[in-house]
Order: sequence, then structure tokens, then C-alpha cells
Amino acid sequence: MRNLRLMAVACSAAVFTPMVMAQVVAVEAHSLLRLPGNTSTLQLDRLVVADYGTLLIPAGVNEVKVGELVLGHEARIAIIPSEQSFNMVVGRGELATGSQITARGAPGTYAKQALPGRNLTLRLENLTADELSIDARGGSGAPGYFGLDGANGDDPGCLWGEASRGFNGDNGSNGHDGAPGATVRLELPAAFAAERIKVLVNGGAAGVAGAAGQAGKGGTSKGCVVYRADGGKSGQPGQPGQPGAPGRDGSLIVQRL
Repeated sequence: MRNLRLMAVACSAAVFTPMVMAQVVAVEAHSLLRLPGNTSTLQLDRLVVADYGTLLIPAGVNEVKVGELVLGHEARIAIIPSEQSFNMVVGRGELATGSQITARGAPGTYAKQALPGRNLTLRLENLTADELSIDARGGSGAPGYFGLDGANGDDPGCLWGEASRGFNGDNGSNGHDGAPGATVRLELPAAFAAERIKVLVNGGAAGVAGAAGQAGKGGTSKGCVVYRADGGKSGQPGQPGQPGAPGRDGSLIVQRL
């Protein structure tokens, strides 16, 4: 079967979704390529990500088998978060300085909880690299809402009227919890030194507490010379929320081939 090479245009802002299977996939320097997501398993003869290039692996892809993997300087393979574990098998890998495989969880928003790092099994049967770097940390929790400030009271007149009290500030809401880090399993050649393995599986940072709303000021007389009505009392400030909980740390398992 004739090899088919898919090249990404050298533009860091562009994203491409090829709709055909390829035996060879190459990402040019400083560009971004997204693998097709219409199948859960991909098998490639060769995968090359040039310097500062990024390959995105969709959430629907659960397994990639590669005969030869080449990552250039500061190249990235970014695995999109998913509840499904991801499995990658590489016959021969050549990883340049600063290259990395990421399976990080997504940070939370006010509408969505943070996502955990994607559980990952990576088998490298032959590996040439100064360092194997993997980032599978959990997403950080979203911060809490700020409490609204209390409204100020109404001002009185100089001879009549009564000042009203300021309104209380609202309470801040609680920060959201960080997401767990992933479980990473590495199957590596026995000769690859342990100090060259750099894996991050920390849980996501806790969302900070929402700040309290400030108290509204009481109404006060203004511009009065002889007579002055009493001013109103200020309201009470709200209470700050509580910070969220940090995500649980993941784990690393290393098996030697």
C-alpha cells in the first residue's frame, strides 16, 4: 500500500482534521495538526512532529500504535481529556530536548467542573531521548463568585427627610475543587535511566474563595450649613467564601521491558 503523508500548513493558528487514514503523519515546525476523531484506534508506520509543532489527539481516540515516533525540539503530543483511558504503543521513539506528551485535565469554569488528567499507558519498546517528559496533571478548580457590594443608603435633606442605612454586602461563593491527576503507566526499555523520567500527575489546584461584598455606606447630609440631619448607618460586609479542595494526586507505574 502506498504511504500517504499528511502535512500541516506552517501556521500556528490553523487546525486541520484529516478525514483519511494515513500510514505516515507529519506535523511541520510551528504548526498544529489534529488527528481524525472518527475512529477509536489509529495505526501509523511513522509519526513525526517537528520543532515546536503540536499534534492533537481527540477525546474519541483511545489507542494509537506507531512504528516510529520522532518528536523535535519543544514538540508536543497533546491528548484531549476523556473518561476513557488512552493507550499508545511505540516501536521506536526518538525524542528531542524539550519535547513532551501531555494528557492534562481541563481547568474548571463557573459552569463546568475541572476535568481530571487522562489515564495513560505508554509503551516505548526502543527509546532514544535525554528525557521522557509527561504532564498528566488534573485541571484546576474555578474560583468562587465575588459577593456583590451593598448599595449605599439615601441621603437626607438639611431640614427634613431621614437618611437610610446602607445595604449589606453579599457573601462570596466557595471555590470549586481541583480535579485528580491521572494514572500513568510506562513500559520502557530497561536501559533507560529512571532519572530521565519526568512525569507530573499532581491533582489540580483548588479554586480560590470568592471575595466578600463590601458594605454599603449610610446616607449623609451634604452641603448643609446651619442644620444637618443625622446620617444613616453603614451596612455589614458580606463573608468571603471557602476555597475549594485540591485535586487528588495521580500515580506513576514504571515497568521495564
